[in-house]
Amino acid sequence: MQNVAEVKCGSILNPSKIPGMDYCINPYTGCSHGCRYCYADFMAKYAYRQPEDWGKFLHVKINAAEVLLRQITKMKRGTVYMSSVTDPYLPEEREYKLTRDILRILLRYNFPVVIQTKSSMVLRDLDLLKKFSSAEVGFTITLDDELAKKFEPGASPSTERINALKKIRETGIKTYVFIGPVLPYLSEPLDIIRQTQRFADYYLIDRLNLKGNTWSKIRKFLAGFDRNLIPKYREILYRKSSYYRDLKQEILTYCKKQKIECRFCY
Repeated sequence: MQNVAEVKCGSILNPSKIPGMDYCINPYTGCSHGCRYCYADFMAKYAYRQPEDWGKFLHVKINAAEVLLRQITKMKRGTVYMSSVTDPYLPEEREYKLTRDILRILLRYNFPVVIQTKSSMVLRDLDLLKKFSSAEVGFTITLDDELAKKFEPGASPSTERINALKKIRETGIKTYVFIGPVLPYLSEPLDIIRQTQRFADYYLIDRLNLKGNTWSKIRKFLAGFDRNLIPKYREILYRKSSYYRDLKQEILTYCKKQKIECRFCY
């Protein structure tokens, strides 16, 4: 990504509203994965950008470790989620190593950590993650490799994420798969579960979130990808379609039969 700026933050360990998570850490503002379905473009305002700029810029919080060290000694021990509105393993992390520095500090103070990523780069930090008393690593996997290239151009291929999931699970670290958003007629959640069920402790599944500018971005993308999907998406997203309800029941039936833990975010 060309549009990268180094910035300083005033806070890095922030309270989280995500169930089960006490804090969240976002080492970056922005995201270079460029996912077409991302609803986090509201965060652009914190970088003095417009929502349409989301995915085209990145602010690197170069003092993240320094600020975390200052904050963590004053905070009650709790579970830290990385990350809520960015990916802790963006390609730029290879250079800046913010996430690795943050993990070292969380490990030192024995704060449990839950990581969610679309990058196999997390394997770099296995040496640290294995030392945590409580750590989980999850991968967002929602499309096959061919479609992922189109919808998630900056992320690792889905098969690469699955291979990384397997390696992490083999170390004894708890793992999960986030299937979300499920993109109608494009995502195959049951196929993903079948491919990964030996390597995942549980699954999180979510529908397409229409916050902010999401639908206009999806519609624009579908217009160049497959215009026939636009009316189908409108039917599912804006009318009383049973698509997501039926899908939920199908997944629950399979998971119950296979004794797989799955949780739905909708």
